[in-house]
Amino acid sequence: MYILGIESSCDETGVAIYHSTKGLIYHNLYSQVSMHSEYGGVVPELASRDHIRKLVPLIKQTLSDSNLNKADIAGIAYTAGPGLMGALLVGATTARSLAWSWQIPAIAVHHMEGHLLAPMLEENPPAFPFVALLVSGGHTLLIQVDGIGQYTQLGESLDDAAGEAFDKTAKMLGLGYPGGPKVSQLAEKGTDRFKFPRPMTDRPGLDFSFSGLKTFTMNTLNATQKTDQDKADVAYAFQKATAETLSIKCKRALQQTGLKTLVIAGGVSANTQIRAALLKMTKKEHAELFFPRLEFCTDNGAMIAYAGCQRLLAGQHESLEIYAKPRWPIDNLISLIDIE
Repeated sequence: MYILGIESSCDETGVAIYHSTKGLIYHNLYSQVSMHSEYGGVVPELASRDHIRKLVPLIKQTLSDSNLNKADIAGIAYTAGPGLMGALLVGATTARSLAWSWQIPAIAVHHMEGHLLAPMLEENPPAFPFVALLVSGGHTLLIQVDGIGQYTQLGESLDDAAGEAFDKTAKMLGLGYPGGPKVSQLAEKGTDRFKFPRPMTDRPGLDFSFSGLKTFTMNTLNATQKTDQDKADVAYAFQKATAETLSIKCKRALQQTGLKTLVIAGGVSANTQIRAALLKMTKKEHAELFFPRLEFCTDNGAMIAYAGCQRLLAGQHESLEIYAKPRWPIDNLISLIDIE
């Protein structure tokens, strides 16, 4: 069956069509980055307004690009949280209304479950169980995944998410939004001049903290002449510290769970330095590393369509109630084996 997926949790409008046996049929993405970059970050009301403008035309375009029509769609999956409340409601109301008018089921999808399952869209998907590192602008989570809906949270960021720390570091360095790609690009010109701390790696546990690293970055930068090379060296040190911190925590998670498969997903997973650090670590641990292709690291409709398809196949669907959950713990999700 064909499933229409809708993603609208933040600053990207994503629409995709996934088939239960044929796989991903087509996906389209509209990014609001150029609009929000003028303000140095995401403006929630502008994001909601832009989703309203772009979502329906993008659905029509995706159906056309797939050579399908509304009669071919057997279900609609939409992101219901976590995310920006207004942006989530745009996707939820559109999806729920279309499902009602087309007389097909709809399914609310957890945004981070979508990211977690994004590597399943690849030709060589990981097998359950595995450890997942979800790193984005709003989340940094370590999760043990035993199956779809069978999630045990191992650790999380106690303050800033990794992506948020990248954005704030970019602002310190006078770079634009989004900060991750710009810090990474500047770091390529840097040298291993500064030694930054690896937060919370000097104690047991799998939780993260990036606010202290952000402060250390600011103090180090202020102690320099703030030349172009100074900024590049600071960017290099910050990125290296973040990558190694994530690597150390993932190594602990693999050892603690006894698993030999690590999945990394979310926007920050596109960072080449972080990928390299995790690849080096997993080789030493004789473990496998999986991550989605770059276009599926950031928010997209394909991951929502896939996650929704699995739940619809298991018989789960929503009532006519329209809701969104800006805060939604991933370990509260229903396991597929518990769906009656």
